Amino acid sequence: MYTRALAIVVALIFVSACGQSSSSTMPTPPIGGGSSVSIVSGSRTLTTTAYNPNPVTISAGMSVTWINNDTIAHTSTSDNGIWDSGSLGPGASFNRAFPSPGTFTYHCAIHPNMIGTVTVR
Repeated sequence: MYTRALAIVVALIFVSACGQSSSSTMPTPPIGGGSSVSIVSGSRTLTTTAYNPNPVTISAGMSVTWINNDTIAHTSTSDNGIWDSGSLGPGASFNRAFPSPGTFTYHCAIHPNMIGTVTVR
């Protein structure tokens, strides 16, 4: 009886684990506190309003999570090569920690007219 109960528990754990998914399209919560930036719908034709909020201001050690709320792919790409999210499909997110103060400008590598700024205090 003990063996059968153990087998049932193991099977339930396995089934439960199989039902979970770690999809890259789920928004990632900011690490260590931070802020989320939406890549807004229709942003490929926008400039400073393509990312919202823009600029975004955080404290040193916090992070920013970009979430693509548009229907096409975009990126969050640092103007000076510090980071590049790669292509973010609709619903995907990218998280970047900012350990030191500064002003960091970025753009979409696919639609360079889309521009934003992260200010770290």
